[in-house]
Amino acid sequence: QVQLVESGGGLVQAGGSLRVSCAASGRTFSIYFMGWFRQAPGKEREFVASINWSSGSTYYADSVKGRFTISRDNANNMVFLQMNSLKPEDTAVYYCAGSRRYFSGRYQHTADYDYWGQGTQVTVSS
Repeated sequence: QVQLVESGGGLVQAGGSLRVSCAASGRTFSIYFMGWFRQAPGKEREFVASINWSSGSTYYADSVKGRFTISRDNANNMVFLQMNSLKPEDTAVYYCAGSRRYFSGRYQHTADYDYWGQGTQVTVSS
């Protein structure tokens, strides 16, 4: 099993920046891909970004491309999401996810992941 714990959420003004972190523990050697998703009230959970745990290859949703950056620290089993130029529509609970399965793709669907954190709230005020 793998445990994921997010941190770093909070309240920020539009145009500001925030970095959320995800700490992985347990059988982290089984992880192949990590991702960030978000869920706003009344909406489905949506893909934000993903990263290949080994190679560092990254993928982004069009809505965050150029503003958000996903990165990882393999030595410390951490994944980060740096969010710049934040907009009110970025307000959501942000979830970290991990996948132990290998397949060709962007890992942009919730079904692609086996492990989930509890989420951290990000609120962007206008």
